[in-house]
Amino acid sequence: MNLTPYVDSLRREFLAAAEAVGMEVLGPAERLVAPLEASVRLTLLSALSAAADEISRELVPGAVDIRLRGGDPGFVVLAAPAEPEFGPLFDIGAEPPAGDGQGTPARINFRPPGPLKARIEEAAGREGLSVNAWLVRAATITLDSGARRTARRAPSERQNYTGWVR
Repeated sequence: MNLTPYVDSLRREFLAAAEAVGMEVLGPAERLVAPLEASVRLTLLSALSAAADEISRELVPGAVDIRLRGGDPGFVVLAAPAEPEFGPLFDIGAEPPAGDGQGTPARINFRPPGPLKARIEEAAGREGLSVNAWLVRAATITLDSGARRTARRAPSERQNYTGWVR
């Protein structure tokens, strides 16, 4: 998105307002326009960023990001991530649908400490996932890897060696 037409339009409006006040104001106004251009661009970028954040809140789990390319902002729409291979996602706090309990979503209350919650949100954001999807994936990976560790060596199968070595 090219901001130049918007900055130029604001410049014209500013100079027209200065000229309407009087010709003695037009000279100082023309000198102010150039330094204000950077501030105007930053203000427009800030407004676009706030708009992208607001839209992202409505698109959860999708998102809209604003990225600079050569000084010009561009919008990137991030689609909702596909369902992971490990099964359907569930919404923490949502009522579970009726079913046989095999793979159906379930309700869970999770109250992590503030710093942990912030770390979870950051990790989910880095991976382009909702917090819920990230937690489901993390729990599945942890539980699956724990099952593999247990399968490798059960406590009753420990190998103990005793004796002397020369």
